[in-house]
Amino acid sequence: MPEERIVSGMALLRLLSATIEIMAAVLMVRSGRVADAMRINGLLGVVGPLVLASVTAIGLAGLAGKLSPLRMGTLAVAVALILATLWQR
Repeated sequence: MPEERIVSGMALLRLLSATIEIMAAVLMVRSGRVADAMRINGLLGVVGPLVLASVTAIGLAGLAGKLSPLRMGTLAVAVALILATLWQR
């Protein structure tokens, strides 16, 4: 797959994430209630790590032939640790 398509896919996911964040901010302001804003914020807490994992997966797929298996494994473990830290209570 051409590198430009991979980068475009990564950027598109980030733009989608930013759009979701902006829409959530507008919904928070429009609701005017702390309880509703907290619910919306909780949903954003799920979206962020999923976008991170998706963008990283696309990037790793693009780097698959360029990195050694050790480096690929190290990157995969690093992303897994970041996600595990985000999802801990």
